[in-house]
Amino acid sequence: MAGSNRAEWAGVDEVGRGPLAGPLVAAAVWLVPDHGIQGLRDSKQLSPAQRKALSAKIHSASRAIAIVTISPEDIDRLNIHRATLWAMQQAAEALIPVPPGVLVDGLFAPTLSIAVHAHIRADETDPPVSAASIVAKHYRDQLMIGYERAYPGYGFSRHKGYPTAVHLAALDSLGPCAIHRKSFAPVAARIEESRQARGS
Repeated sequence: MAGSNRAEWAGVDEVGRGPLAGPLVAAAVWLVPDHGIQGLRDSKQLSPAQRKALSAKIHSASRAIAIVTISPEDIDRLNIHRATLWAMQQAAEALIPVPPGVLVDGLFAPTLSIAVHAHIRADETDPPVSAASIVAKHYRDQLMIGYERAYPGYGFSRHKGYPTAVHLAALDSLGPCAIHRKSFAPVAARIEESRQARGS
């Protein structure tokens, strides 16, 4: 069957489902055959320096790469599950040339016009999905470092928007900023507290 050799497929993964702030990022990577990149694994198992180095190698050893960001506003509008599928769909469909199929990390796969297969821990077992995870994570981390300069005081360069104690304390003292996901419970609770304090 055409496209049945999954070793020739591209990989798609996303990062940023859990943070309270910043975008969701999905990447699609179609590696060249015999790319020779060592150390591909789930991006969470790598240091920032390792992700940076591997991301550069992946960009040099890919037939195609696509990166998609979904804004906090769209995450609030769609919900995180639908936003994730939309991001992966857009990333996969942006690959040029078009791969024979796409491997996706997780239980759910986006609807595509090409073959798609999703399974848990694909980012640990399938090199193209690991590559997509690394590219997406490095890209999102750089965005969050930039947001540290735009929105000082929240510590975005440290926690990348995740709900750490430092981030929650900053939310308490500063309130949400423009890149916070207002539908996420810790942010929504603080917005409501602010409204009640104003007597509205």
